Amino acid sequence: MTAFLKEEIRHPELSEPLSHYTDAVRFGNLLFISGIAPLDSKGNLVGKDDPVAQTECILAITKKLLDHAGAGFEDILKVTVFLTDISHRTLINPVRQKYFGKAKPASTLIEVSALAVPGMMVEIESVVGLRG
Repeated sequence: MTAFLKEEIRHPELSEPLSHYTDAVRFGNLLFISGIAPLDSKGNLVGKDDPVAQTECILAITKKLLDHAGAGFEDILKVTVFLTDISHRTLINPVRQKYFGKAKPASTLIEVSALAVPGMMVEIESVVGLRG
């Protein structure tokens, strides 16, 4: 039987996970980034009642994880976006475009009744293809 290599990744500048998970997991040439909450390094909610500020925070955290893995937004294969109000899609799209540029990953958008942190309006998870 062949062993596989799985690497759990914790970024030292990010807040502690809310429960039993890690920031990301690398498996071969894939990086699975956990659903990111808009939290500062101390675990405080960023952008209360502001889905744009929350999305900006989430994608800045995503950039830190991508940089750590030697990847960029152009390497993201799939994102799943969770919103507590589906009408916020039009508000957060310009932020997504700012970070992704011309890259267009596969994407799923889901409206949910609530997220893990009170006041949280957005959560985004990603699957990334790593080179080499």
